[in-house]
Amino acid sequence: MDRIYRVRYDGHIRDAVERDGELRFATGRNGSLFGGYDVGAAVPGGLKAVTLLAPAMPSKLVCVGLNYRDHAAEMNKPLPPEPLLFMKPSTAVLDPGATIKIPPGVGRIHYEGELAVVIGRRAHRVVRANAWDYLLGFTCVNDVTARDVQNKETQYTRAKGFDTFAPFGPCIAAGLDGSPRGVETWVNGARRQASTTAQLIFPIDFLVEYISFVMTLQPGDIISTGTPSGVGELHAGDTVAVKVEGVGELTNSVENE
Repeated sequence: MDRIYRVRYDGHIRDAVERDGELRFATGRNGSLFGGYDVGAAVPGGLKAVTLLAPAMPSKLVCVGLNYRDHAAEMNKPLPPEPLLFMKPSTAVLDPGATIKIPPGVGRIHYEGELAVVIGRRAHRVVRANAWDYLLGFTCVNDVTARDVQNKETQYTRAKGFDTFAPFGPCIAAGLDGSPRGVETWVNGARRQASTTAQLIFPIDFLVEYISFVMTLQPGDIISTGTPSGVGELHAGDTVAVKVEGVGELTNSVENE
């Protein structure tokens, strides 16, 4: 299994791949890693010598609301008959280790830890049986939400779309399958969410088919598959970490804008 990173090293943004415990520079065969890549020299100092960046530059983040059975029960809502979709703009993307900014006057801010998939090739009306052929790998997403804004509006764009409200990373884990994976969120060292993708109402391959029927997905785009039960507030001074089994840990601090 490869873990794919975008990093800043020696003042330059580079692609790198962690393979067999060693971080190496990588070069895309057609200008990006999405068309295949070659792994080269080891990165001197490894992960400790680089600054991690969001591992892709998506044109859009497509998110699925209320997609865990335990979260639906927590919110006292019936299971949806079809996926509930909303989008985050690319301007909401935040690097691993960077700071989530709480906008003034928006009320409560909640974390939502999620497993997400990263699209590896252009996907237009993909049939479910072929869905995995279009995925580069998995990553961690924190679907930061202005909950009071969400509760008073019928659309989620404003509540979910503030700058810094889409941290993701630290890498793209390639070569994983659809087996159930643990998803956890920790705030200041205390575990707040703990579930598994076995709780998904609509599985990953179904989501790829459903979403790609509506919109063409480009390499680097993200489908965030929903959050389990245990969502809660973030405050200035907090540190929040999203952990996905087999992927890694996405950690961000929180402060008032």
